[in-house]
Amino acid sequence: QVHLVESGGGLVQAGGSLRLSCAASGRPFSSLEMGWFRQAPGKEREFVAAVGWTEIKKYYADSVKGRFTISRDNAKNTLYLQMNNLNIGDTAVYYCAADPTGTAWLPSTREKYDYWGQGTQVTVSS
Repeated sequence: QVHLVESGGGLVQAGGSLRLSCAASGRPFSSLEMGWFRQAPGKEREFVAAVGWTEIKKYYADSVKGRFTISRDNAKNTLYLQMNNLNIGDTAVYYCAADPTGTAWLPSTREKYDYWGQGTQVTVSS
């Protein structure tokens, strides 16, 4: 069992920045492949970014490339998402997700991840 808790969401003006955190427990963090997803009202949950066991492999949705950075600190059992130059389209609930078994699903697919956090709200105002 993996327990995930997101934090760091809030209200920010367009062009601003936020850093989300996801604290993991229950399994060795270094064994988890991790991802960030988001869900806006009335929309499907969509992929944002993912990272492998180390930071060698990182993946991003086209909509956030160059603005968002995913990172992990295995010593602190924490996943991060640095979000810069936010726009109104980034408004959503952001979820972190964990894959403890290294499945073959693409990092951008929800099916890859067995465990999800409760989400943190990010609201970008104009």
